[in-house]
Amino acid sequence: MEFIASLAEDLKELWPHVFGAAYVLLMILASAHLVMYKKDTRAAIGWIGVVVMVPVFGALLYAMFGINRLQRRAQTLRGGPLAKRGTANHFAVTREQMASTLRPDAPQLAGLEKLISGLTNRKLLYGNQIAPLVNGDEAYPQMLEAIAAAQRSVALSTYIFDNDRAGHLFADALAAAVKRGVEVRVIIDAIGARYTLPSIVGRLHADGIKVARFLPTLLPGRFAYANLRNHRKLLVTDGRVGFTGGLNIREGHMLALKPRHPIQDHHFRIEGPVVAHLQEVFAEDWAFADGEVLQGDTWYPELEPAGKALARGISAGPDEDLDKLRITLEGALSCAQQSVCIVTPYFLPDAPLIAALNVAALRGVEVDIILPQANNLALVKWASTALLWQVLERGCRVWLSPPPFDHTKLMLVDRTWVLLGSGNWDPRSLRLNFEFDVECYDTELAENLAAWMCEKRKLARPITLEDVDGRPLWMRLRDGVARLLTPYL
Repeated sequence: MEFIASLAEDLKELWPHVFGAAYVLLMILASAHLVMYKKDTRAAIGWIGVVVMVPVFGALLYAMFGINRLQRRAQTLRGGPLAKRGTANHFAVTREQMASTLRPDAPQLAGLEKLISGLTNRKLLYGNQIAPLVNGDEAYPQMLEAIAAAQRSVALSTYIFDNDRAGHLFADALAAAVKRGVEVRVIIDAIGARYTLPSIVGRLHADGIKVARFLPTLLPGRFAYANLRNHRKLLVTDGRVGFTGGLNIREGHMLALKPRHPIQDHHFRIEGPVVAHLQEVFAEDWAFADGEVLQGDTWYPELEPAGKALARGISAGPDEDLDKLRITLEGALSCAQQSVCIVTPYFLPDAPLIAALNVAALRGVEVDIILPQANNLALVKWASTALLWQVLERGCRVWLSPPPFDHTKLMLVDRTWVLLGSGNWDPRSLRLNFEFDVECYDTELAENLAAWMCEKRKLARPITLEDVDGRPLWMRLRDGVARLLTPYL
């Protein structure tokens, strides 16, 4: 008993030294990892503060929440059986094709093509046809028709898949495809699957459809500000016909039904070699979410030219694709010579993007930014308003389009280059969520979208610096506080 009492006394004296040694060791290890692997200097400094100021537990918090394990897992998958990129590289654009496609007054866009080629490690492909589809009223019938015509495979990825009238149409079409013997795979983001209750996932499983929820989370219910989500919208049938853009699957996009919460948006039907890029990204996400590797002609058939557009898929996310969307936007702004038009529902650019917008405007480029007057996320609306002065004072023009809420994501440069897809101008799309966009060099498509944007501006209300500065004090304080939350919105 005396021995045990003596040992307990010794341990009582030693534990502060043991705790101190553990604190110092963990602080050194965590700080070394931060210095070597954390790209964002501000994030690294913030985490070092947590590690130093919160003994032991700070290092544990960093180990749990500060290390990007998604990147490591994605690299493992992409470096192994998923090394399938390049299935359509024999359609790579030549220098002559690039020169003949560009306008005579836009040769500088060849530099943008080179930038994105090095950034994405994907070839720009010729022979594509890209058709804009306005709202679910135009897009859903064509998507459902493509699913009904599928003979071999259907790949569908969406952020939101509601259990409503729109969701039932797609569930019926997918179930019918399964009954025909078509291979069907569906990815739904784990948060997006819960925007309606009960979730559509149960019905899809009951119909024999293979469904994977992307990154299941313990967050309760739907949480609009959740990060690390799969925000991509992809549909590929038989590996030949693709759809992408901003549309989720929900009846709010079907304006003809006069839904309670109508949502405007643009989607695009794509045919030609670039459809392989959509399929490759879907296959990577499916392997990540389910573990199954999609291979063979069922998913990757031989493709043929279908049009004149030059196009390339751009995947972005918090894995090995980090910052690809941001660099694409900055590169496009630096190459613009005449005009830039941006349509986005969520406008929360960081300082480098604001600087790029302002530099373009100061160079004499007409920079138009079209935002929705009504926004479905109040905090984002307030934060966005709080920073508008930073682009207005340098000559950018901002327009507020009338309701209903417009969820469209488009960028047009010099009436030649188009960026379309799921990415927004906010931190979540630029760093925290998985996105997919398509860059396209096609003067006919660009002119079509330029005309649509022009009509949109005619109906929109211009916002001036005086409008922003003239808000009541309480409103400016509210918006300013919301702006502080920008990294998390």
